[in-house]
Amino acid sequence: MHDDFAFGARKEGAVLSESGKAIRLSRISRGPKQKSLVVAFDHALVLGPIPGTENPREQIQRFARAGVDALLLNIGLLRGCIDSLLGGATPGIIARIDWTTLWGTPGQDGNGPLRSCLLARPEDALRHGADAVLTYLAVGTGDADFEAKEIARNAEVARECERIGIPFIIETLARGKNVANPADPKWLNLHTRMAAELGADMAKTDYAGDAATMRRVVEGCPIPILVLGGSRYSSDDEALDLVRGVVAAGAAGVFFGRNVFQADDMESFLQKARAVLDGSGTTHAVRK
Repeated sequence: MHDDFAFGARKEGAVLSESGKAIRLSRISRGPKQKSLVVAFDHALVLGPIPGTENPREQIQRFARAGVDALLLNIGLLRGCIDSLLGGATPGIIARIDWTTLWGTPGQDGNGPLRSCLLARPEDALRHGADAVLTYLAVGTGDADFEAKEIARNAEVARECERIGIPFIIETLARGKNVANPADPKWLNLHTRMAAELGADMAKTDYAGDAATMRRVVEGCPIPILVLGGSRYSSDDEALDLVRGVVAAGAAGVFFGRNVFQADDMESFLQKARAVLDGSGTTHAVRK
């Protein structure tokens, strides 16, 4: 039997699944020469209605009108705000399908036992119109049982994503008592590689602090890396400096949350961030 025919006969389901993944991933990732601008709007599940998350339908409409590449939403908000996403250019949708006590729990100081759980399956996200799913993976916590469950949970999600053809993004983080500096490249190299080994299609992770160090992390990881923006910067210019570093490092793009929905002029900030990502904005102030 001819090898190509044998491959098609044995792997037809896998080929169809990978085709679906590629199509859906193209709605989020703009390719190796273009950088993605993603807005994370999943904060309220763990932090409550922080400033900028009020009136979610209106905010989601604003993100879509600004032409962002993708939005990160919890499935409940995706269902409740679907009317804000229909009509005009619809951004790619990334569904967060898990929850964690990594950031603390309401009414507590964040020093309690670590827990995480799935809130939905990849199939649920696909049914609700998501183009990809995203989960956490934390290391350095000092809790071996928690981290073992994190690995098993992510592996299970990865296998289901392979079966149904939806891209899988893992948000990899070093947090906890064993972590002095979450941006240390030893941690970034470890957990982004773990994501790749588990079967993720992309990783979302911290910025290493400078473009040269981040470039080595990006080049050492087998899958594309999207850099998270983190807490609100003191100014838009400081946040844009991160974007310049992301571009210089060769990362696939950036996730911004509070730096977008808490910006003094969200539309202006997104326009400037897009210009930098597309290479038409100023690139001075990139830390080498």
